[in-house]
Amino acid sequence: MNFEKVFIDGLLVVQPDVFLDERGYFFESFNKEKYVDGGINFSFVQDNISKSKKGTVRGLHYQVGESAQGKLCSVIVGKVLDIAVDIRFGSPTFGKYYSLELNEEKKNQLWIPPGFAHGFSVLSDDAIFSYKCTNIYNKQAERSILYNDEMLKIDWKVEMPIVSPKDLLAKKFSEIEKDFIYQTERG
Repeated sequence: MNFEKVFIDGLLVVQPDVFLDERGYFFESFNKEKYVDGGINFSFVQDNISKSKKGTVRGLHYQVGESAQGKLCSVIVGKVLDIAVDIRFGSPTFGKYYSLELNEEKKNQLWIPPGFAHGFSVLSDDAIFSYKCTNIYNKQAERSILYNDEMLKIDWKVEMPIVSPKDLLAKKFSEIEKDFIYQTERG
């Protein structure tokens, strides 16, 4: 199992060891000890699965306060472009985003800790997206950023995005509150 840091502090790309043979494949989608050793020392309390059709954009979502969530994201069927936006005020990468194609072939994962807005777009005909959360969903703590905010300049890799009415009413990036403050490991 490989854990790779990316240019935004806190995000990790996880590549499980996949064992293939004539019957199919096997891999550990989660193993607490290995994930702690890899730098993900969180407890997961909720698993979510969504099915979406090609062109769907979900996000950019996050929760605040005691309900803030970390997410371990993966794809069971199809492929998506997963997006994490750094919303930690004071971070050297504040307002920057990281994108990664998650797909059923690679079985790769993206760890997104609290302090990031999250979304994805569906690149295949259909996709089944799965994510483990470090906190229970709390409607009152839910926040959203407009997926096509001009400040973020996210390329979702879809021509005609299918977006929920709720997500179309999200705040602009410039309007978010200081719900997360960047802290280095020292302080």
